[in-house]
Amino acid sequence: MEFQPGRLRRELETMATMIGCYCRGRHGTDGALCPDCRRLLDYAAVRLQRCPYGETKPTCAKCPIHCYQPEVREKVKAVMRYAGPRMIWRHPILALRHWLDAYRKAPGEPGR
Repeated sequence: MEFQPGRLRRELETMATMIGCYCRGRHGTDGALCPDCRRLLDYAAVRLQRCPYGETKPTCAKCPIHCYQPEVREKVKAVMRYAGPRMIWRHPILALRHWLDAYRKAPGEPGR
């Protein structure tokens, strides 16, 4: 799946990095993702591609539309809980940009 340069591409890169970190740490993979993590990344990529907010998208936690199925959302939360703290040391630029993106206002929020 190909994204134009910008916020959505960066978000997909961040998600791929976090899932990779999670998969290595929890599933013991080296290099390629396990089938479950590959499916999770593919699912996230499709959801990002179909996001109605496009480049103005807030982080998923602040988005008024929850486009992930509940069980997938729980899996993503587990990935982020595991990989988030590790991202600060392994991928500080991605972690910082993801943290800054959390301050984006969600569509429809006051002040937008």
